[in-house]
This record gives sequence, structure tokens and C-alpha cells, in this order.
Amino acid sequence: MVILNLRHHKTIALKIFHSITDFRSTKKTIITLGTFDGVHIGHKKILDKVLQNASGGEYESLVLTFFPHPRMVLQGDSDIKLLNTIDEKIELLEKIGLDNLVIHPFDQVFSRLTAEEFVDNILVKRLHVHKIIIGYDHRFGRNRTANIDDLIAFGKQYNFEVEQISVQEINEISVSSTKIRNALLEGNMTLANDYLGYSYFLTGTVVQGKQLGRTIGFPTANLQIKENYKLIPLNGVYIVSSIFGKKKFFGMMNIGFNPTVSGQEKSIEINYFDFDADLYNQKISVNILHRLRCEQKFESVDLLKEQLQKDKIETLRYLKL
Repeated sequence: MVILNLRHHKTIALKIFHSITDFRSTKKTIITLGTFDGVHIGHKKILDKVLQNASGGEYESLVLTFFPHPRMVLQGDSDIKLLNTIDEKIELLEKIGLDNLVIHPFDQVFSRLTAEEFVDNILVKRLHVHKIIIGYDHRFGRNRTANIDDLIAFGKQYNFEVEQISVQEINEISVSSTKIRNALLEGNMTLANDYLGYSYFLTGTVVQGKQLGRTIGFPTANLQIKENYKLIPLNGVYIVSSIFGKKKFFGMMNIGFNPTVSGQEKSIEINYFDFDADLYNQKISVNILHRLRCEQKFESVDLLKEQLQKDKIETLRYLKL
């Protein structure tokens, strides 16, 4: 898939570690940590700070994140919706130019580490921290009892630097995350994509559908997303694009229940223009560019076909094709 406006740094092969204990480096590190859901323009400001601090070659950049999301573990929040699956987050972070990504399994045992155990055993002994870049409001340790002042004190004790991210920058980060989720739930792709700095995308496997689209001249790829925590935008018809074989294809996507044919289950179906290849069982990424309209129930399949033809004309006009 195409990611926009994310890379301004030299190409570096991101080293990915799926546990803190797996991490290996001979250099000291410049670290930031967090969930980084969306890897959006607010996050990128922090990541740029990390890259700048590690740019001389003496230190390596490192992002520490967690999976599953702490809220899933600590609050049993099975309804939480995230902007990225873990694979999508890795894909986005690979575009940034970082040296290391540590994805640590978050569980109850990890959550019970005291602040000093986290600093001493994790940051210092495992991750070789030289400097940590963190928000003024960051809390850590068992029951999140330690704050930025405690971290600064630990820095003096264990000989590492602490750089605070300003209130203004933190507000930009939190506001954009909230606004992105709300915008997607409202179908406002313009606002969501502006805050992301790239087109929001869905990743899933193409599965067998009812094949109604094929009978009316609009064959569709039926997308199945296995991660139930992935946020799906508001039901409706969207303009989308995907990359197949290094070539970009545009199309239309419907999210919803297909009310014209009395559909009972929610589906995600994409009709690609000028594309004729078998996508069954393939994993694909779909960039969502613009929302055309709400999902509608038509009196007949013929009227649905007529509307789809209008949608295609509108899509081509939007894309200036």
C-alpha cells in the first residue's frame, strides 16, 4: 500500500523484537514508548525527535510499544477499537526510519512492575537507555503511580537523560487520536486522513461472498478482517485504492449490510475498476480516500445497479480520471 508523507529519513531496516528480553544492541538507545495507535502526525513529531537525537550514529533509536493494548488487559475492554492492527502499526513504523521496534506482550505480570523495577530492569539493563523522550503527563509503574518528576529523578540516579514533550504537543497528539476515531465513525475521511498524514487503510483477506455484484456488472472482493479491535469507518460507500503488482487500482467500497438484498451480516466489499484477477484467499490493503454516500436500500436490484453506475461516474470525477 502507499503511505504518504511519512518518510524523510534514509532507508533503515527496522529491527523488530517481540519481547524486551529479545532486544540486542551494542549501542546506547534513544527511546520513546507508548501505544502509537494510528502512527499519525502527532506521533510523528515525537518519532522525529527520537530520530534527530539518534542521527549521529553514536546511539540507536528505539520505540517500545505493547500488545495487546493495556486497556484490553487491565480493564478487560473487549470493545476497544484501534486505528491499527499490530501488523499495520509495524508497517507504518517501518516507513519512519527507526532502528528498533520492541513490541512487548502486555500482561498482568508486566503491569505489576514497580516504577524502579521498570527503569532499572527494562530501560537501563535491557534497553540500554541513553535518553528517553516522553510526555509530561506520562505515568508508569505499578498502578501508574510514578510521573515525569520520578522519571527525571531516576534519570539522575541511573545516568540517562529525560526530555519532556510539551503540553501543547501532547494535546495535539491526544486530540488528533480522538478526532481520527470520531471522524472515522462519522465517515469524515478528509479530517481523519489529514490527522493521520496518510490514507486510513483496512487490511484483510479476500473471502467468498454472495457474488451478487458479478451478476450486475460490479464484481466485488469481500474483505474479512480477523482483528475485531480494528476500527471500521461508518457504513457507506467509499472511494478506495490498492496496489497490486506495483500498480495502483482504484475502486469503490461498500461497508454495511446490503439492505437491497436483505443482507443480515455486515460486510466490506470492494469493486476495483479495470481489474480482472483472482484475489480469493489473498491478503490485501485498501486505502480509503473519500466517502461518497450513505448505504441505501433500493426498491430493486436494477435501481441499485443504476446507483452504482452513478457512483462510479462520481468516483472517476473525484479522482480526475
